[in-house]
Amino acid sequence: LSLVKQISVRGLAGVENVADLKTNFNRHLHFTLVKDRNVATKRDYYFALAHTVRDHLVGRWIRTQQHYYEKDPKRVYYLSLEFYMGRTLQNTMVNLALENACDEAIYQLGLDMEELQDMEEDAGLGNGGLGRLAACFLDSMATLGLAAYGYGIRYEFGIFNQKIVNGWQAEEADDWLRYGNPWEKARPEYMRPVHFYGRVEHHPDGVKWVDTQVVLALPYDTPVPGYRNNIVNTMRLWSAKAPCEFHLKDFNVGGYIQAVLDKNLAENISRVLYPNDNFFEGKELRLKQEYFVVAATLQDIIRRFKASKFGPSVVCFFQVAIQLNDTHPAMAIPELMRILVDDEKLSWDTAWDITVRTCAYTNHTVLPEALERWPIDLFQNLLPRHLEIIYEINRRHLERITALYPGDYDRLRRMSLIEECGQKKINMAHLCIVGSHAVNGVAQIHSDIIKDTVFKDFYEVDPQKFQNKTNGITPRRWLVMCNPGLAEVIAEVKIGEDYIRDLSQLKNLLKFVDDDALIRDIAKVKQENKLKFAVHLEEQYKVKINPNSMFDVQVKRIHEYKRQLLNCLHIITLYNRIKKEPNKAWTPRTIMIGGKAAPGYHTAKMIIKLITAIGEVVNNDSVVGDRLKVIYLENYRVTLAEKVIPASDLSEQISTAGTEASGTGNMKFMLNGALTIGTMDGANVEMAEEAGEENLFIFGMRVKDVEALDQKGYDAMEYYNRIPELKQVMDQISGGFFSPGEPDLFKDIVKMLMHHDRFKVFADYEDYIKCQEKVSALYKNTKEWTKMVIHNIAGCGKFSSDRTIAQYAREIWGMEPSLEKIAAPDDPR
Repeated sequence: LSLVKQISVRGLAGVENVADLKTNFNRHLHFTLVKDRNVATKRDYYFALAHTVRDHLVGRWIRTQQHYYEKDPKRVYYLSLEFYMGRTLQNTMVNLALENACDEAIYQLGLDMEELQDMEEDAGLGNGGLGRLAACFLDSMATLGLAAYGYGIRYEFGIFNQKIVNGWQAEEADDWLRYGNPWEKARPEYMRPVHFYGRVEHHPDGVKWVDTQVVLALPYDTPVPGYRNNIVNTMRLWSAKAPCEFHLKDFNVGGYIQAVLDKNLAENISRVLYPNDNFFEGKELRLKQEYFVVAATLQDIIRRFKASKFGPSVVCFFQVAIQLNDTHPAMAIPELMRILVDDEKLSWDTAWDITVRTCAYTNHTVLPEALERWPIDLFQNLLPRHLEIIYEINRRHLERITALYPGDYDRLRRMSLIEECGQKKINMAHLCIVGSHAVNGVAQIHSDIIKDTVFKDFYEVDPQKFQNKTNGITPRRWLVMCNPGLAEVIAEVKIGEDYIRDLSQLKNLLKFVDDDALIRDIAKVKQENKLKFAVHLEEQYKVKINPNSMFDVQVKRIHEYKRQLLNCLHIITLYNRIKKEPNKAWTPRTIMIGGKAAPGYHTAKMIIKLITAIGEVVNNDSVVGDRLKVIYLENYRVTLAEKVIPASDLSEQISTAGTEASGTGNMKFMLNGALTIGTMDGANVEMAEEAGEENLFIFGMRVKDVEALDQKGYDAMEYYNRIPELKQVMDQISGGFFSPGEPDLFKDIVKMLMHHDRFKVFADYEDYIKCQEKVSALYKNTKEWTKMVIHNIAGCGKFSSDRTIAQYAREIWGMEPSLEKIAAPDDPR
């Protein structure tokens, strides 16, 4: 390894470091084995290493919290129902500059580092982009020295494990805590009661919520290290526990056993993550989860605030910022009001001023089926006091709108927090907008759409609330950790001492875009990554991969709006062309599609079956050979993303313009040296701005074209009848070419595409196919392809989550990021 890499990228492997690590490793291993065994398993070795690395976190963690206690800075609380963390071991080694020393120590002990890392379970406490964004944000908040806390739920079962059985998705429970979690610390001393049900009493001296059922929230803390700055922040996840006296006072002879068994009902709150992405399911258990995390967290925030030099009065609550990751933690707004008015006895106006100044809301989607709308009767039963508070917030809000727009009853109906048509419902997005001082979208195009369409009425009343904060990704996990070869090549170009902390320095690569050595090195790293992934694929899927083929990858949740079906149409078109002209010099492709479908989403599950069925035909056709392969990547998750993204040549980002709020996978591929084929949607627009539109393969309708087509009326049959290749593909799908045993297997998909396709797949088909021809042509010219890759990597600076978080801090939270390093535990203070 080069010296640059040892110091900048992986940390220095000093002799003392290695010796100390080996000593500590053996000590931990001894304590693991002394219990009842003499022979160590691979898992024992993993736990010994995890505990050894954790030892390096604990002193820094304690010192960081002391530092915050003494300085008493403004604190930010990131509330999210999802934190999609993946694995922790390697990320911790990277951020603590221990990776080289640990590698050397483990090697000297005769063990295989990769095998040990593979023993770690992913912490899959999220569905996709929203949960992974929260994880990247935690990394950046620690790296930027912000006094930040992530708060969520410690789900016993995370996102399900996906098995593909006969081409269909099957779900398996994700029992990720089965062997214990070395990275968490239970904190029973901070356990908090959370109340449900009951009734409200109004007295002259205030309001009381009585006769409630209590569930206890038990916190588990996970350390979040910043990048080489000795700061370790906290992610606190709540687990539900039944109180000891749970129903036991009611038991009669024979009722005791049932009472103990019923404790499960309370503890079910933190049992399982709801597996829906961009879809709202209005179940009581989900509302309980949302209130549970909010109620426990706000008690904790207020306890910490009152212990600070600004307490014990809550009037100075401006030292606290709360960021709501989508509407899932929206109950923070009425709950904070309840605490301030009912418990702290503040006036409504004072309480409301504090609440609005404290809370800010991030919107993540404009899809109507994803917006949370809770039935009133569910609230009335579960959270009666909060319903009263929401009614009062709405009354005052509508009073203000009436004063601004007298007689405009339609506007009042549109802007109300309560939807009156049919079953009365609470619109949680409206609650968040009214109860927050800042509302942001997650890419410029998305923030513009919010202001122009979904929340237009609110923007007209309060334009100063609306902001954009384009998403980002942490370069620690998504470059240094998952692609050390590329990180080293970049470091050796000497574009700047510390691009890992300041990703904008990547723009200095442009000076070397014609440098033959850099072009060669970047192509070489990509080829090495592809060879390594090809080995993994052949082990997993028993399919022989051509490592010189273009790795064309679409990995993300399966959803109609993400248009995996458009990808399918291209695959079949390419297959038909190769069959028609088998002697032509086709650019070989290995097309990989991966992602989970929500268990109840029929169409998404059929899409998976279609992809696997196409693969069965294509992969077994001897005429096609290794010029086209189709692979379904089973159980796509953070750890698989870390393997596939560095090996990808082409990144598929092909949602209908105006539907993908931002995307973050697009940024990961770009940073790791893949080129993008995509629509002008989400952050693709800004990626094209940063790298130059000529350096992406942009195709398809823009937002204005989609709107125009909606006005005119989208007629899929028009495209079907006009484009012979499209007709051929659709006839093959509907005629059973890919399902000979069951010719009408895909009739639902065909019917949807032909007659009620909200996402207009056919409208972009022709342009997509043409664009893919350009991709194939350029791929034949390795040098020109790689130069385009360098332009893309150089344009990635904006897409660091460090930049995103610095903007949140300055423009929403009123905090100043800092790259200052605090003293390490072994340094004098």
